[in-house]
Amino acid sequence: MDFISHGIAEAFRLLLSGDSQTYSAVAATVKVSSMSMAVSLALGIPAGFILGYTSFPGKRQARLMVDTMLALPTVFIGLLVYALVSSQGPLGDLGLLFTLKGIAIGQTILALPIVIALTAAAVEQMDRQLRTTLISLGADRYRLLMTSLWEVRHGILAAGLTAYGRVMTEVGISMMVGGNIKWQTRTVTTAIALETGKGRFAVGFALGLVLILIALTVNVSVSFLRRK
Repeated sequence: MDFISHGIAEAFRLLLSGDSQTYSAVAATVKVSSMSMAVSLALGIPAGFILGYTSFPGKRQARLMVDTMLALPTVFIGLLVYALVSSQGPLGDLGLLFTLKGIAIGQTILALPIVIALTAAAVEQMDRQLRTTLISLGADRYRLLMTSLWEVRHGILAAGLTAYGRVMTEVGISMMVGGNIKWQTRTVTTAIALETGKGRFAVGFALGLVLILIALTVNVSVSFLRRK
């Protein structure tokens, strides 16, 4: 147990001293997760609302496809994105391999089905009498849309939080597409895997503590928004 206590103590030292390698991985993680979540929310919330609110031919098949994508392993997504952005792939000329943008593409594919599925589920649980009431009060389409989104705001927050947690903790995509390059594409999770494999448990503990702190900050922020 001594190495665990020593690792935790060393982790705090690294964080408080501003260790450059540790904070480089943290910065890369925050940047790439922010990019992927911005795209996932911008596309996923409207798609999830449409999937849960409207009826259209092929809706069951679309829902089945979204639910199936929830179970995609990160290594498979990493392999798919690697094939697309490698020099022999259709997006090879864009130079996205071993970059944070390339990782963000993979993480967007990972997070998007989560946002769509949970948003659709929240919309499906909405009171069906709301639409009739709003129309009877003379609400236009824009007001109908915004009021419906406001009614399911907690479900949308939960969808974003779940997707963010999934993105922050994934390893396969970051390792395969990013290449775990020091000072460039090394994220918190890939750094933990690397440093632990080298026997540097203190660095792994430090980065793990950062993940916990980020998760705590996000949860506190969401709780504050819910109270408001």
